[in-house]
Amino acid sequence: MKWLSSGLLLCFFSSQTMAFEHFISRKGHELFDGEKVFRFAGLHAPELHRIENDALGTCPEDPRGWGQYFQWPTADEQANWIKALVKSGHKAMRIYVLSVAQQSDQACGRETHILPPLTKGGNPRLNEKAMLVYDNMIALADKHGLRLILPFIDHWQWWGGREQLAAFYDEPQEAFYDIQSQTYKAYLNIIEQVISRKNTITGRHYYAEKAIMAWETGNELKDTTEPFLETTVALIDNLAPHQLIVDGNYLQLNDYAITNPHVDIISNHFYTTNNNNKPETIKQNLAQIAGRKAYMVGEFGLTDASTLNDIMQTAVHYEYQGAQAVGAFIWGFRGHRHNGGFYFHKEYTGHYSYHLPGFMDAKENQELAVVDLVRLAQAQMSGLAKVPALPVPEAPVLRPINSLQNIQWLGAPLGQHYRIERSTKAEGPWKVIGDNISDGKQAFNPAKDSLFADKDALRKGQTYFYRVIALNVSGESAQSNVQSFKFE
Repeated sequence: MKWLSSGLLLCFFSSQTMAFEHFISRKGHELFDGEKVFRFAGLHAPELHRIENDALGTCPEDPRGWGQYFQWPTADEQANWIKALVKSGHKAMRIYVLSVAQQSDQACGRETHILPPLTKGGNPRLNEKAMLVYDNMIALADKHGLRLILPFIDHWQWWGGREQLAAFYDEPQEAFYDIQSQTYKAYLNIIEQVISRKNTITGRHYYAEKAIMAWETGNELKDTTEPFLETTVALIDNLAPHQLIVDGNYLQLNDYAITNPHVDIISNHFYTTNNNNKPETIKQNLAQIAGRKAYMVGEFGLTDASTLNDIMQTAVHYEYQGAQAVGAFIWGFRGHRHNGGFYFHKEYTGHYSYHLPGFMDAKENQELAVVDLVRLAQAQMSGLAKVPALPVPEAPVLRPINSLQNIQWLGAPLGQHYRIERSTKAEGPWKVIGDNISDGKQAFNPAKDSLFADKDALRKGQTYFYRVIALNVSGESAQSNVQSFKFE
């Protein structure tokens, strides 16, 4: 599905039953869905609302030297990713921040969520095109059953953050944390604009969306002060009283956050570069919180599968005076491309993003082992005796065929490999021309790579018909739609 008009999408979604009966609530150190304890584990999916397209490389017009190309996901892509997450056992997801405009965006063809004021000293603006994508993410999460944790602004500049917001007002980046600054007032205005937005698809204000589990003050806001936190979370709580609030600080936990009545969840991020990527950090954090708030590991990763499992199992099982982590996310997931293959991201450590349901193509990335340890944690947190079998994949979507050397399809959520069939008639009979075909190649580049090429000797002037079937360990999908190609 390409982007439909908001009116058509509203009509489509309004006919669906809401997936959620309750907002997620907190009692002490626990989260609840109604009367049921709510815990979660998963691969962190930062890009459900904006794509960093690593296959295009870096933009030479960006003076920083590392600035990349970005794009908005299609509606098909968003639905595919969210279904893959939910079907593999994800109950909640923390995404990445709202992006902020900076000077080289136009030269690099980048669009962002937050635009500069139209007049000097005015309020920042939300990019409506970007927010339609955000609306759709929330609507799809509601439809398929995924709770969202939504952070506002980044401490860092990767997508544009505090520095870029401060630049709107000719202030230094430190002004972001100064509650007397124009930058901070702009930050609060962004929070108010976002939470008060009416979703063009569901027809509900964001503060009324049960799919939004929590708002997070930002990403890795490590210079958070008590006045900054108090003013920020009081506003969020006033605007969205039924949704939870996460302190977006990390590295050290602040006692003033733990005792703040507006804060529900204390979060931390673990990475080896910060010397905290270990199970002991969970134990120390839980001891400091002492059951006064819920606690989650918002991000950890960029290490071997054995270490990841040690941390995840500690998140699942360790208790301090009865309190446990409510959730943990391993960085990071990327999903299917609209026309085939997967998006990817390579980290400075050499680790790549993970794809579901895990592929042998990514053996060096230990992808299958990481997916397995995540699904084990999900089952354990849900009180299950064993990991459920993967659902049988749904049908892939075969795209129009322009070349037999590059037959493209949107992979099925949880599809692991594919069978390609051809016929001289739309109704068959069908001949298998490709089997056990993977779309899980790491660092897939659509400008250079193809999923499948029909290299058989075909008759000129003949029209051929194609379809694709997805398979995984649990079975095979229904057949895809049929596409035709006249061989000349």
